[in-house]
Amino acid sequence: MKITLDRPRCEGHGLCEEVAPELMHLDDDGELILDDGDPRAATAGAAVRVCPVAALKLA
Repeated sequence: MKITLDRPRCEGHGLCEEVAPELMHLDDDGELILDDGDPRAATAGAAVRVCPVAALKLA
């Protein structure tokens, strides 16, 4: 599995970061950065589900 980010859609709410901090973080400018964590982690699906603008997908 791989997490993909639709960067133009992302508004930087940070809910995904709260749910899966081992997989992603917001940088100093509020841009979401996908880290090298294991996307098979149970939190990956939760991060995708909590995104209020559906900017994350699991493929």
